[in-house]
Amino acid sequence: MSQLGQQESPPIHPPLSRISLLLLAVLTGVVAGIGALLFRGLIALVHNGLFLGTYGLSYDANQHTPLSPWGLAVIFVPVLGALIVTFLVTKFAPEAKGHGVPEVMDAVYYGKGLIRPMVALFKALASAFCIGTGGSVGREGPIAQIGSAFGSTMSQIFPMTAKQRITLIAAGAGGGIAATFNTPIGGLLFAIELLMHEVSVSTLVPVALATVTATYIGQLFFGVHPAFVIPALEQPYFSVLSPWLLLYYAVLGIGMGVLATLYIRSLYRFEDLFAEYSKAHPYRCHAGGMLLVGILMYLIMRVTGHYYIDGVGYSAINDALSGQMSALGLMAALFALKLLATCLTLGSGGSGGIFSPALFLGAIAGCAFGVLCQMVFPNMEISPAAFAVAGMAGMVGGATGAPMTAIVMIFEMTLDYSVILPITITVILSFALRTLLLKDSIYTLKLVRRGHFMPAGLQVNLLQMRTSQDVMQEKPASIDHEASLQDLWNLALSHPQKRWFLVVDGQKVVGVIPRDGAWANVINQAEESQQVAAYMRRDFIYVGEREKLVNVVERMHTPHAAVALVLGRGEHGNMQNTVKGVLSWEEIAVVLEEAADLFSEYRQPQSPVS
Repeated sequence: MSQLGQQESPPIHPPLSRISLLLLAVLTGVVAGIGALLFRGLIALVHNGLFLGTYGLSYDANQHTPLSPWGLAVIFVPVLGALIVTFLVTKFAPEAKGHGVPEVMDAVYYGKGLIRPMVALFKALASAFCIGTGGSVGREGPIAQIGSAFGSTMSQIFPMTAKQRITLIAAGAGGGIAATFNTPIGGLLFAIELLMHEVSVSTLVPVALATVTATYIGQLFFGVHPAFVIPALEQPYFSVLSPWLLLYYAVLGIGMGVLATLYIRSLYRFEDLFAEYSKAHPYRCHAGGMLLVGILMYLIMRVTGHYYIDGVGYSAINDALSGQMSALGLMAALFALKLLATCLTLGSGGSGGIFSPALFLGAIAGCAFGVLCQMVFPNMEISPAAFAVAGMAGMVGGATGAPMTAIVMIFEMTLDYSVILPITITVILSFALRTLLLKDSIYTLKLVRRGHFMPAGLQVNLLQMRTSQDVMQEKPASIDHEASLQDLWNLALSHPQKRWFLVVDGQKVVGVIPRDGAWANVINQAEESQQVAAYMRRDFIYVGEREKLVNVVERMHTPHAAVALVLGRGEHGNMQNTVKGVLSWEEIAVVLEEAADLFSEYRQPQSPVS
């Protein structure tokens, strides 16, 4: 049976009261905010200890990292981090590997909203060692996964409906994002665009409470200032009196769409490159990848005086936003090296987010475009910092598939209202072009490659997401068409879990027989010596194992088929050995029941039959 079929469904519970759910949402926001604080402190502890040889919790990612006292040996610091990360991931929590958000999405839509509590701990540890030792990843993905794990844990402690459970998961993720970047509305939109299966008062209010609470906790410790301060933009850089700027932002948006596609394809190309070796030798694989990152980091430090591509990379973003970066050659090199370092870190087995690298890549590419425009049009008032801001939003919106989140978060990070119009143009064009070039985002592509399709809208149709292999029963037992009914009866007794049986002529499937009262009565009333072929059904069809259930339903409905025989990947024809499983209306009904769990406010548990 498929993994979905084997997973034990959570028991059905009546809903928590609205007050109780709101209180849990506030608690989730508090934990997300404190989690962001502790996670950043853990990163600082690792970074200062292993990278700088000092002890302390002070680490400002917006400032360039001081030169390491280890000299050339600093290239081995990421290798040490890789060994620790691999140990944590392989021994305790495989879910901690990668960039986090896809695992949360998978838990929402394919894991019934259940996330192991220990994921939060080991994700925090693994990502802290990865980032702190120089891994080119972000901290937002891990914090989102940590907050989600706590929300899921609360739902397992306090019985509630599936809808409320997923709401708390979204609240934890949104709260983590909000606390990380001081962006309460951005965190809310992040949850809406990527995690929430429904937007209504009953789901939106708890998530909003969590993001506001987490942001407040973050502001208590990190301050109320925006994530990035842009001196060059103290005066609004866009007005209706200069509409020609819109054309430049449109061009930038098209460029960001191409670069976002490059970012996504490069990341997964490196994952494929390392995949087989990583399974056989996980420690060597990740250590080798991070050795290359260490070498790149050291070489760029020798040339420029700064490491630039290590960790979250906010120092380079600040350079682009403050006008300290103007050399096109340097920016081109930084873009290429950051992209390579991120792909090496995550592809070889690292743990961390992709949001911060996207901000880095967007800021550098946008700033370079602004500098180029200045060179081509020297008489026009063009601010490279303005294009860096728009580039950040364009890269994030295009790569993540969350354009509204990108627009609002960049605004909240800069607190410059004049960015809204230009970055909206950039983001929309970037998102539109990326979807033309590559359908899936950097988050959903990881799941689609597993066969787990993600919804394109907020109102989820699970029949559009599930495939035949997700819900089918395992391959049915077979019986020859010339066998007697007594043989069929004996076969049924020896396979009590089978609900369908294939009738074959040699290796060719010629019919099916269900296990139900109809054929059981036939066996009881007919001569035991009669052949099975006289009672088999021919109302079946063949479908592929990757075929979406909505297509299966349509195909079964037209000929009034009772069952669909699922063929293995690449298989065709009607031979017995090509049939991988069986799919009936009962399995489809189970998926519809699961959808009812997601969208209904309350499901009355059925009383046991007396």
